[in-house]
Amino acid sequence: MPLLHNGDAFPKLDVPAVGGGTIALPAALAGSWGVILIYRGAWCPFCNAQLAGFAAEKEALDGLGMKVVALSVDDEATSAATKAKNHVQFPVGHSADADAVAAATGVFVNQSPHFLQPAGFVLAPDGAVKAAAYATSAIGRMTARDVVGLVGYLQSVAAKAAAAE
Repeated sequence: MPLLHNGDAFPKLDVPAVGGGTIALPAALAGSWGVILIYRGAWCPFCNAQLAGFAAEKEALDGLGMKVVALSVDDEATSAATKAKNHVQFPVGHSADADAVAAATGVFVNQSPHFLQPAGFVLAPDGAVKAAAYATSAIGRMTARDVVGLVGYLQSVAAKAAAAE
C-alpha cells in the first residue's frame, strides 16, 4: 500500500455515488483542480466538520474552478444523511471497499471496526497529485482554506511562468 506523492497520477477508483451512478476517479475531476476527501464515517465529528468546512468554502473553491468529491465506507442512506446534514453540494461516494481504496492510495485502514482513516488529495487538472495528507486517526486532515490557498498559489505561479514565456 504505497503512499501517493506529489507528481504521482491518482489511481483509478470507482465508488457508488449518493443518489445513483458512480464516481469514477480521477476522471470525475479531469480538466479541473480537484480535491478528494476520504472520511471515516458519519459518526466522526471531525469528518463532519471537514465536510461542512468544504461546503462553506464552495464560493472560493468554485472561484478557482475546483471540484470536490468525498467518500467513505458508510452505506448510501448514511452517506446521504451526512451530505444533507453538512450542506454538501459536491458528490459523495458511499460503500467504498476500504481494502481496495487503501491498496490503491495508501490510505490507512482501521481494522475493527473496518473503515478508512481520513486522507485528502489535491489534484492538478491532469490528475497528478499536488498534495496528499494522510492521517492515522481522527485528526490531521486537509482544511478547505488551506486547499484554497494552495491552489490559488499554484495557479498564480503557473500564470507568472506562462507570462514570462
